[in-house]
Amino acid sequence: MPVLNESAEIQTARTVSALTGPEAGEFDVHAFGSRFRLAASNPDAVEVLQRFVFPTLPRISPGVAEPDHRICLEANKGKYRLFADDAFVASAPEAKDLVVELIRVLDETIVEHLNALHAVHAGAVLWRGRVLLLPGKSHAGKSSLVAELLRQGATYFTDEYALIDRDGWVHPYPRPLLLRNGSPRQMPALAEECSARVGDTAAPVGMILFVVYSPDRAWSIEPTSQGIAFLNLLKNTPHVLTASPEMVASFQRAVADARCFAGTRGDAVEASRRILRMIDENAAA
Repeated sequence: MPVLNESAEIQTARTVSALTGPEAGEFDVHAFGSRFRLAASNPDAVEVLQRFVFPTLPRISPGVAEPDHRICLEANKGKYRLFADDAFVASAPEAKDLVVELIRVLDETIVEHLNALHAVHAGAVLWRGRVLLLPGKSHAGKSSLVAELLRQGATYFTDEYALIDRDGWVHPYPRPLLLRNGSPRQMPALAEECSARVGDTAAPVGMILFVVYSPDRAWSIEPTSQGIAFLNLLKNTPHVLTASPEMVASFQRAVADARCFAGTRGDAVEASRRILRMIDENAAA
């Protein structure tokens, strides 16, 4: 797990051990094959962990079994410090200022340790019982488009990593959205803030839309082949193909029954309405 360095006076092992115990607000979360133990040193830190660590997944009392990963958020000398697996990650004046780093650490840990699922950089929502996949790298406008789709009534699956199983179905990855809203800084938002619910079960892919945001370009979307869509999934996976050869078959199954499109979009509000209308029209055809 990538981490940042801090001054040598921080005794990481002592800090982490001081956060253990019922008084620290400890709880476990099982997420995609990994067991995380979360610990916080005061109520503000506990609230951040409870609110933003896979908020729809159950909280479990820590048991005697060792977790796969530890995430600790401590308050010390007017600062909050985030630790992951006994290593310092980042610090900030307020616990809420560490949410983006917290989500990044969770994402990287989950993706690195996936077993039965394969990740794609993609937004994903559920509409009419099937998943709309929006492949694209970070900073490509996925999150803002997903947020608008949620406001139009779609169900939230993810704004950054779509998790695809061996049958080509997409599993909900209930991380908070990270939105810029015109600012260079990302801000966390929960699906409920977009008046949306979070998916709770896997679903097949109905449409794959590779769309590039361009503020100076009008809406321009054309059908594309499933082969092109498959290549777009491969281009946007963080996995190394040689390390996950079964990934190819999973992605092929994902595109097998999907309508595929590519193009450009401008405003996310208009684009979200056009996309959902396009899905409905293709379903009726």
